[in-house]
Amino acid sequence: MAVQGKKPRLKAGAFRRFASLVIVTVIGVLLLIVLLGTNSVSSFVSRNLNESYYTNLEPLHNISAIMARLNLPKQSELSLQLEKLNQLPPRNLDLYPKLADDHITIVLYVHNRPQYLKVVVDSLSKVVGISETLLVVSHDGYFKQMNKIVESIKFCQVKQIFAPYSPHVFYSKGFPGVSPADCKEKDNASEKGCIGNPDQYGNHRSPKIVSLKHHWWWMMNMVWDGMKETKGHSGHILFIEEDHFIFPNAYLNLKVLADLKPVKCPDCYAANLAPSDVNSRGENWNSLIAERMGNVGYSFNRTVWEKIHRKAKEFCFFDDYNWDITMWATVYPSFGGPVYSLRGPRTSAVHFGKCGLHQGHGEKEKKSGCIDNGAMNIVAEETDKAVNVNKEWEVRVYENQPGYQAGFKGWGGWGDERDRELCMKFAEMYH
Repeated sequence: MAVQGKKPRLKAGAFRRFASLVIVTVIGVLLLIVLLGTNSVSSFVSRNLNESYYTNLEPLHNISAIMARLNLPKQSELSLQLEKLNQLPPRNLDLYPKLADDHITIVLYVHNRPQYLKVVVDSLSKVVGISETLLVVSHDGYFKQMNKIVESIKFCQVKQIFAPYSPHVFYSKGFPGVSPADCKEKDNASEKGCIGNPDQYGNHRSPKIVSLKHHWWWMMNMVWDGMKETKGHSGHILFIEEDHFIFPNAYLNLKVLADLKPVKCPDCYAANLAPSDVNSRGENWNSLIAERMGNVGYSFNRTVWEKIHRKAKEFCFFDDYNWDITMWATVYPSFGGPVYSLRGPRTSAVHFGKCGLHQGHGEKEKKSGCIDNGAMNIVAEETDKAVNVNKEWEVRVYENQPGYQAGFKGWGGWGDERDRELCMKFAEMYH
């Protein structure tokens, strides 16, 4: 009787143990799926940090000390992970172990337009001399598809940096991302009890929009003063965007222009690959041109950067979310004279994008690729494949060009004191 009485209890206990095992297994599988879905950045960070030539990595900056000193916004986990990535050395060191002594570093800054990035990367792969230099890709956030494209580059050394305080990194975790307490559009802060300062037109900040100016300014400070690879670089650095098509002769032309600038145009601050009028392909004159600095394929040296850096307050407090308009309307005029850039008479870079920085992701735009109505129609002719800048040419100067001038009050979008303060902190981060 005693034995018969125990059999049901044994079966019940075994069933309970089996059921518990099944439940634990199911929960484990579900957790694994969640982790795989949400930790793509973590795995990306771990994978890169574990590569053999990263083992002796010594950080250039004490990030926690910088945060404490400047009272920066509390970082999200993603932001902290991206800080780690920023400390990594370039890729492809095994393929290109040494940079040319007179190389010009190229900085490509991107958001999330993979259809554009593929075009500019393909054009860079055909640039003569590209293998002798360093390509820095600055990301405004972490986007898997963009990262995959950059990881595929094999034609030169490549270093990626990620803006750790981008609104795209914080999402809904508060400033500089979105906070439930933030004022929206034309809210009245006193009536609604919300947070934020409106711009000169009464509009409150849009994190997606202010990221434009934040990324550019952080990138400049990072590249010139915060990156081990360029911290001591005194020569020119070329800046391009993800919707700039670069011709094969661009790099060699730029090296010639950079050498000619102090001789032919000592008052020029920069060397440009393209006219300031983005619709122009050049005049095809037998002369060099000095004009206002354009925003397509522009380059300058450390002396000019230090002059720009000293104007941090002018940059950070001007009510316009566009970095280039801010420079044209308030920073350059504060230098006390014309700010010219030297270029050739035929463009070596072309702005091809039809979509704005935060457009191009709708269904219609995805189908067309959002590039010249779906067609990439830029053709590099024979003259675009070799140096076409003559050292003997004289310089023609464009004076009193149209465009944004001192006195323009800006398009707004940059009135929130938090954005202005963060902008000023970027200027101090690496000093």
